[in-house]
Amino acid sequence: MCGLLRQTPSSGSCITRCWLVVVLLLAVAPLKAQDVWLVDLQGAIGPASADFVMRSLDDAAAAEAALVVLRLDTPGGLDLAMRDIIRSILASPVPVAGWVAPGGARAASAGTYIMYASHFAAMAQATNIGSSTPVNLGGEGGPFPLPTMPEQPASDDEEEADQEAAPSSLPGTAMERKVLNDAVAYIRALAELRGRNAEWAEQTVVEAANLPASEALELGVVDLMADDIYDLLARLNGRSTTIDGRSVTLALNDPVITLVEPDWREKFLAMITDPNVAYILLMIGIYGLILEFYNPGMGLPGITGVICLLLGAFALQMLPINYAGLALIIVGIGLMVVEALSPSFGVFGLGGVAAFVLGSVMLMDTEMEAFQISLAIIGAFAAASAGVFFFALGAVFTSRHRRVTTGMESMPGSVAIANEDFNGEGHVRAFSENWKAISDLPVKKGQELEITGVDGLTLTVTHRQPGPDTEEG
Repeated sequence: MCGLLRQTPSSGSCITRCWLVVVLLLAVAPLKAQDVWLVDLQGAIGPASADFVMRSLDDAAAAEAALVVLRLDTPGGLDLAMRDIIRSILASPVPVAGWVAPGGARAASAGTYIMYASHFAAMAQATNIGSSTPVNLGGEGGPFPLPTMPEQPASDDEEEADQEAAPSSLPGTAMERKVLNDAVAYIRALAELRGRNAEWAEQTVVEAANLPASEALELGVVDLMADDIYDLLARLNGRSTTIDGRSVTLALNDPVITLVEPDWREKFLAMITDPNVAYILLMIGIYGLILEFYNPGMGLPGITGVICLLLGAFALQMLPINYAGLALIIVGIGLMVVEALSPSFGVFGLGGVAAFVLGSVMLMDTEMEAFQISLAIIGAFAAASAGVFFFALGAVFTSRHRRVTTGMESMPGSVAIANEDFNGEGHVRAFSENWKAISDLPVKKGQELEITGVDGLTLTVTHRQPGPDTEEG
């Protein structure tokens, strides 16, 4: 290209234009490299929040942002969602700064793991971090304590060996030790990757240790303290980290901050993956289909039921559910439907209500409060189901004692009017029709008679005795 430029009369102007383009590119590049994305991770960490963070990291990489700041305020969350977020952070070509903020926020349980996985870790004043024991191991006795070892002089190598062997000597069942050791190894690996305090990381899992921001900084759990985003970026400016084996230095002299907000997809996913909403959708779907099958052709209950059932099933497959609990719910509803269609005087109905309640309580396979179904909602659906069951049962009992009003069985006891005088056989009018009648007593024309029997097209009648329950035909 340079050779061609030298052969043209206007090569000087072309070279000037080329240099101008190069200068403009160099001027624009730093501005683009200083884009900072601020992503909020608040509340319990679940499928929706994990999807939001992962999509934000992917978009930041596509936009070639200089830094993603993950602002945390979380009590923890689901293990699978946490690991999805950590995998995205570790694979991100854009540096990620975990920041516990604002004041009063916390990075507990799963939030601690995410902080350890971040390239940079920061906390605001009056925040805390820790308490990372797996919830299902706590139980009534709380997290396992570290085993007490006899105090005796030991070499540095022996101390390191003891620290590595400590998790395997924890009390509890084999499964509990397995889960706990896995959690310890995972957070220690993250600590070693980022050069942070691995010993305290183990304590926060085994002992549920927790630290305020100042102590976390002193112990090397986090890298710095910052109370606002501008202070954070000023302190991060010039710091280096390693990504894919190469050193990356942050250049944040004039950062442009972009607050990333969830779009409709994340908001919708967050709504339906709420355990209470997922449970309600599941119940509406099941009852909608039952109503459609009971009254075919209505359309609306069936369509609504299918949509809600699919949404509920989609949400539940993203949540940690107990399939035994789900099976109990389905069996319970099935038993109540059987009771309504084939009454067993309460046996199926009461069993169905009991199975429904037990299955609803057991449905979520986690002890985290944020992912439990409200007992009030369970009680409301159980009461509604029981009400339908008792209403159906009451209608059955009432129908058994009610007088038959249709068909041949309803004719005895009704009133007929004599069309003529007769003694023995004659004709009467009943149910707006003329009938042949037989009577053991003499009958006069226009006399009201009571039907006592039906034989084909012949009625057996007798003189009517006036009473409150008699009806006219």
